[in-house]
Amino acid sequence: MSTYILKAKDVVETWHVVDAEGKALGRLASDVAATLRGKKRPTFTPSMPNGDYVVVVNAAKVKITGDMREKKYYHHSMYPGGLKTVSQEKLLATKPERVVQFAGKGMLPHNALGARLLKRLKVYAGAEHPHQAQVNAGKSKTGAGA
Repeated sequence: MSTYILKAKDVVETWHVVDAEGKALGRLASDVAATLRGKKRPTFTPSMPNGDYVVVVNAAKVKITGDMREKKYYHHSMYPGGLKTVSQEKLLATKPERVVQFAGKGMLPHNALGARLLKRLKVYAGAEHPHQAQVNAGKSKTGAGA
């Protein structure tokens, strides 16, 4: 018996919608990362983007455990003295999508594969999202076979 190696032409991509309302940020991020990588599929191959697309809605209503004032996000403008910091509390109030995106990014591989997988993550602060056609593409309209 030989090891199964997935080929790029055999990858079937589907879309999943995840409601973040009331869910803990870390648990949500780990579930999203596992779906993005394809770890829940029997054809999981670590070196290939075998996962699905994930749409996270209601990111503004995600549950944060711990002190939001203590957690800081950093970025640098590449100029001397250009280190910028923002607290999780302020970022959740202004751009809640970024908080979920940063958490998901931290759970993915830190290489080119992780960057490709992160492009499949779509995060929205409210319940509305523009990917309704992709999400319903695999479902029949009559309800048969669902």
